[in-house]
Amino acid sequence: MALSPRLTDPHLHPSYGVTKAAADASWPAIEEKLTASRNYWICTTRRDGAPHSKPVWGVWSDGLWFSTGTNAVTGRNLARDPRISVHNESGDDVVILEGEVAPRPQSEVPDSVLASYATKYGFDPRENEDPSGAWFHLVPRVAHSWLETDFQNSVGRWEFD
Repeated sequence: MALSPRLTDPHLHPSYGVTKAAADASWPAIEEKLTASRNYWICTTRRDGAPHSKPVWGVWSDGLWFSTGTNAVTGRNLARDPRISVHNESGDDVVILEGEVAPRPQSEVPDSVLASYATKYGFDPRENEDPSGAWFHLVPRVAHSWLETDFQNSVGRWEFD
């Protein structure tokens, strides 16, 4: 399943001076950045409504695959409220994803994702499955991107069906 979102105009306050998406905004270029990212910052919501952010390891393959313990704060938050925001490590070359996830056992994660994870991090989850862990797959609902150094000419907003 290849993701093929449509580029839409950003929803920004007029003071930003941006009303149209960048003409050269490229989803394949965004996917390259997501594939190359080592860490992904995920944001969930605690029971009291407070945000909870943390970096996780993951693999971009038709969405973001990552794992966390079901008893960890992040796992508990996602069990209660599956909405999530994810961003890459950079504040200068920004990619932000929004959507929902559901827990999956490792047996439902494609072997290609697990192999990519092992190559990327030097840790093979197939050799040491965590019975208290769960995998999550984010297929974004919306994605945003921009370059800090050229904000007005680089904003991209994508919607997924």
